[in-house]
Amino acid sequence: MTAEPHIDYEALAQGAMRAVVRTVLQRVAKSGLPGEHHFYIAFNTKAPGVSLSQRLRERYPEEMTVVLQHRFWDLMVTDDRFEVNLTFDSIPERLVVPFTAIKVFFDPSVPYGLQFDDSRSLGGTAQMPDDDIAEDQGEAVEGLPKVAAKKPTALPKKPRSPRKTAAEKSADKTAAAETPADAEPAPPPAAEGSPKVVKLDAFRKK
Repeated sequence: MTAEPHIDYEALAQGAMRAVVRTVLQRVAKSGLPGEHHFYIAFNTKAPGVSLSQRLRERYPEEMTVVLQHRFWDLMVTDDRFEVNLTFDSIPERLVVPFTAIKVFFDPSVPYGLQFDDSRSLGGTAQMPDDDIAEDQGEAVEGLPKVAAKKPTALPKKPRSPRKTAAEKSADKTAAAETPADAEPAPPPAAEGSPKVVKLDAFRKK
């Protein structure tokens, strides 16, 4: 057995992210969309294995984006692709999309997205789709909402205490040497109106 010259981490990351999309769609095919979740999926219409009508190929010769939210039916998910029924201009269509053809998977309800053309994971804040796009659920849309990744905010550093000068350090050492180790600390000054404590030593004869 001949080992590969190097580990293709890029391909491994791509495969892991496509597995996330597959798992999510499998759950939706089984139980439906949970809560407010819905998906924008952009894919390469020229990729091997993509199946769509001729009119859609002519309309979207390079890339197509669909929304899976309200109007989609018969979602079927296999290990390498998903199939779904959608309507385009009130005409039903059956789409077959291999996972390797997907370029962007985006869930604006979270928001969370995966972009496959450069293997970047997208998250954080997002600009939600315009009203005209949101009303066109289940049909092809032009483009995806913009996603702006949040950058981690650095915690403010605790201010350092000012460094003491050599003279101040020497004075501290001298004061510490002159103070007996068993010296009794001076009592705090009594508050105004509080009873004063008088030691018995004051009444003893010297």
